[in-house]
Amino acid sequence: MVVITGLSGNEIFCLRKDGLSAGNLVIGNSVISLGLINSIGSGLKTLVGGEVHQITNIIHEGRHRAYARMLEEAKHHGGVGITGVSNELIFHGTNVEFLAIGSCVHREGEKTKHFEFSTSADGQALYCQVECGFTPKQFVFGNVAYSIGVGGGLLGSLKSLARGEIKEFSRIFNETRHLALQRIKSEAREVGANAVVGIKTSILPLGSMQEMVMIGTASHHPLLPEVYLQNPIASDLTNEEMWNLINQGYMPVQLVLGVSVYSLGLLGGISSFFKSFVRGEIRELTTLIYEAREEALKHIAEDARRCGADQVVGIKTYVYNLGGGIIEFLAIGTAVKQMPDVRTESENLIPQAIIRDQDTFINTADTTSAVSLNQPTNSSSILGIIAGLVIFSFWMIFFLLRFVHR
Repeated sequence: MVVITGLSGNEIFCLRKDGLSAGNLVIGNSVISLGLINSIGSGLKTLVGGEVHQITNIIHEGRHRAYARMLEEAKHHGGVGITGVSNELIFHGTNVEFLAIGSCVHREGEKTKHFEFSTSADGQALYCQVECGFTPKQFVFGNVAYSIGVGGGLLGSLKSLARGEIKEFSRIFNETRHLALQRIKSEAREVGANAVVGIKTSILPLGSMQEMVMIGTASHHPLLPEVYLQNPIASDLTNEEMWNLINQGYMPVQLVLGVSVYSLGLLGGISSFFKSFVRGEIRELTTLIYEAREEALKHIAEDARRCGADQVVGIKTYVYNLGGGIIEFLAIGTAVKQMPDVRTESENLIPQAIIRDQDTFINTADTTSAVSLNQPTNSSSILGIIAGLVIFSFWMIFFLLRFVHR
């Protein structure tokens, strides 16, 4: 029987080193109507802002249905595990498809009735994970659907008249982003894991709302203290990066997040608007983004101190334009701690574990509306911020003039 797999040559080589062989591509899906999401999303929950529990549950159940169907397909093929599991949302007009895809693997090429694991790691990353002493257990995810809310928007509009952090927005965004982390760790606890490694974070559009989802692999490391069975470690380092750190005696202990939402304010917006007509630095916008970044990094430092970390590595920063001269700054990284007894299985990684496969099929046609991972604000987004400031400033000037004439 011909095996049709999504694994690359490098992945197959690495899996062979762990006594695994390539199996068939396995797929599970579930389709629901966007009308259901939009009707609930327009309800009372979106008035106050924060998590919209009904939407979170609908998406969570849809993702799990797709995963369960993929799992059944792998068991039907007699696989011992699934690698490279992804769990995506694909929009088809007024419908949304939950799609789970992975590649079945076998132990020594034999079929079995004893299914052992599923992982978000591809064949190369799985090799690195096993080299670090982790045994993969199950693909896990945590998600949260949320809205700023009409109430939050009105309050934010008033707050945005003054320059500085909008604490109401910062609180909402900070709480929702941490909910996804708490839920992925909860799934790991349920399967007896003491770690979630290789976490990938996505922020996806859902009409007037957004979903934040984290996916990763619930795993077990025999040398971790028992406390981590109740509070599993979490890492968004790639498994290759993790190998390098563990090889030096550092273990990831916690994924850390920092969020701050800032407003340029009415006067700052007007000032930066006029300065945008001349060449040179816009100091107000420069200072705003700098302060937002510093505040987000402070939150990360606090998270790291709480978990007793020695360092925070792999910091990634993103800026999002929320409109009306308001920006969100998000910082995310992994706190690590020295654990002298922890080491990698070997002193050097094989080249096949770190060689990146090149795409040989490029599709630039916009044939479907698919979600994307976190994208930092690019130049067009920065222009969007400035444009928002201009519109907001003109609106406020018009409002003030009307008020004075009365």
